[in-house]
Amino acid sequence: MTEFVHLHVHSEFSLLDGANRIKDLPVRAKELGMKAIAITDHGVMYGAIDFYKACKKEGIKPIIGCEVYVAPRSRFDKEGAIDKEYNHLILLAKDNQGYKNLSKLVSIGFTDGYYYKPRIDLEVLEKYHEGLIASSACLAGSINQAILAGNMEKAEEIALWFKRVFKEDYYLELQNNGIKEQVLVNQKLVEISRKLDIPLIATNDAHYLKKEDAYNHEVLLCIQTGKKMSDEDRMRFETDELYLKSPEEMADYFSNIPEAIENTVKIADKCNVEFEFGHTILPNYDVPEEFKSHGEYLRKLTMDGIKNRYGENPSNEILERVKFELSVIEKMGYVDYFLIVWDFIHYAKLHDIAVRTTDVVLAQALS
Repeated sequence: MTEFVHLHVHSEFSLLDGANRIKDLPVRAKELGMKAIAITDHGVMYGAIDFYKACKKEGIKPIIGCEVYVAPRSRFDKEGAIDKEYNHLILLAKDNQGYKNLSKLVSIGFTDGYYYKPRIDLEVLEKYHEGLIASSACLAGSINQAILAGNMEKAEEIALWFKRVFKEDYYLELQNNGIKEQVLVNQKLVEISRKLDIPLIATNDAHYLKKEDAYNHEVLLCIQTGKKMSDEDRMRFETDELYLKSPEEMADYFSNIPEAIENTVKIADKCNVEFEFGHTILPNYDVPEEFKSHGEYLRKLTMDGIKNRYGENPSNEILERVKFELSVIEKMGYVDYFLIVWDFIHYAKLHDIAVRTTDVVLAQALS
């Protein structure tokens, strides 16, 4: 049986572009005899946890990734049409450090680079590349765009930059998607691969589960762009090939480049992100040195707040309630949570910033 792993897959979290339901992806991968599958939604990682759990349930290895948007200049440049354009890039997390870096990059895309899309740039990509695998993505990737523009020198320059940064974890991505431009791009990518010694992978940019789902995907695109299926000028992919193809289908198309199929399995073996559930992970809150523990500091703040509201001698009923509430917070492991929330509420009140809360009444009381 042919071994192959899909490394470029969009779920419903590629909003109005991905028609794959997360719960269906590992089930279909299992039906097709695959041992792993990736999720690479456009610019976001909203589906990562659900995808991880769904894959584990089916005995399929989850590969956590993202198809990020890369700004043509700096992520801070947001000027007219020139910065409205962007390139695609596939990033896959090899390990938990890679997952953290991928999460960081996606967050930066929203906080620093948002301009039509959440964009990163080469500066932060180089800074947070550890633990990540990169591939050149679809026709919207920077190398592919240079090829389509007839600028092979630029395409090779871009490829060399990624090879320098990612070393053996950078791949050129071939696709079998029924789009005529892809045939030329594939040919040129193979040439670049041979010339620059950059490995190849085969993907299918799967936006829907089965071939017959192509119509459903077109409907999604119409909703996204405000068009009707009857509109001649509506956005469409002009192909029904963007589905989760079987290993045999992929291997047959890329029979002359078997390493592109084999490398998908090698990448899957490299990717070993593990999520741990069942306990709360909170940032550490630095308490003043004179306090022996975070709990002691929380009790001190609480009693200061109680005295401020009820005087120096609050009733036994109030003290018993405080004792009970603090014991629950400590048992649940939420001491740092309340200290962190108290910190920003306290700051807000000191600087006349309005505060409205519903679930942190104690933190309000501390202030």
